[in-house]
Amino acid sequence: MDFKNLNTFIHVAELNSFTRAGEKLGFSQSTVSFQIKQLERELGTQLFERINHTVVLTEKGREVLSYAHQIHKLTQELEHTLQNESAVSGRVRLAMADSLCDDMLQEKFGEFHRKYPGISLKIITAGTEEMFRLLNQNEVDAVLTLDNHIFHAEYRIAREEKAGIHFVASASSPLCEREELLAADLLGESFILTEKGMSYRRLMDEKFAELSMEIQPALEIGSAGLICSLVEQGAGISFLPDYVTGEGVRLGRLRYLPVKGFEIEIWKQLLYHRDKWVTPQLESVLQYIALREFR
Repeated sequence: MDFKNLNTFIHVAELNSFTRAGEKLGFSQSTVSFQIKQLERELGTQLFERINHTVVLTEKGREVLSYAHQIHKLTQELEHTLQNESAVSGRVRLAMADSLCDDMLQEKFGEFHRKYPGISLKIITAGTEEMFRLLNQNEVDAVLTLDNHIFHAEYRIAREEKAGIHFVASASSPLCEREELLAADLLGESFILTEKGMSYRRLMDEKFAELSMEIQPALEIGSAGLICSLVEQGAGISFLPDYVTGEGVRLGRLRYLPVKGFEIEIWKQLLYHRDKWVTPQLESVLQYIALREFR
């Protein structure tokens, strides 16, 4: 059996398309079609139903996919076992919330790169839904989320911890003089927020919606660090994780706002797919993130 055909089969099954699988692998659609037909002849069974340009796994196809993932994983293990492991090297793809990038990379990435110069790390910023789409299609090796707690049999949790989150304002804001605030007290304020639909911004919007309220921000931008800086300058208020605002609060430049009845639970989680083989380079990255991002 040609392992190349099995690899093509996995891509078609994950992408539900001969065309997209070909684009991903650098093959023409006719080559992909030929490889699948060759595999079907070898196995003596139809792997896909092709109806009106849709591609869906047959029942036997789903069984074969499970074995194909196992064979692919064992093949990778064999290749790495036979390689000279004196230096860890390779590419690792990580999807993560945009607001986590600065915190993870600013201080210790240079140290990590000096220790593992052979590792090429690709960071993809995305919302939680997109992260798991990428993970399920093997377009990233792991994800670092900041959202509701996620537990699913398909994923392995490498590390996790609950993260604090608060409304914040400049220490000079009149809001800081109040001992207690309600969500309605914030409606007239200028909000500076991350993009709509992104992790904790989505959770905040959902909470306001439960209270029949809606926020129209003065500014939406992806960088949590920049938002924090603007809030410190008195440009508006925001809703940010404590790891972003903690230093500003300690230095007295920011204050947490005591908003009653607006408790939101968020979790920072490092996950990978249960079928993913943890290569030496991936293990090194997971350890780096665990040391950098989790207490």
